Amino acid sequence: MRVISKRPIREFWTRHPEAQPALQDWYRRLSQCAATSFPELRQTFGSADYVDGYVIFDVGGNKYRIATVIHFDKQRAYVRAVMAHAEYDRNRWRRT
Repeated sequence: MRVISKRPIREFWTRHPEAQPALQDWYRRLSQCAATSFPELRQTFGSADYVDGYVIFDVGGNKYRIATVIHFDKQRAYVRAVMAHAEYDRNRWRRT
């Protein structure tokens, strides 16, 4: 799957350097994933959730969240927000 774009991920780990290894691992795993549906994606990412049109990934032992829009037919994942768990809980990510 092609991840578009890596920029928000890099920007987040610039502000939170401790998140870099977990985010890089997530990026590598999703880039290698060829899931054609959400249930198939859950086989690789068991903690992924589908919320209001977004696929939400728990990353780094539940410390971080990545909100994506995934087009399985085109094999593209659009990164909409990368945030700490507390930021996710405030629901501001839906406005991005």
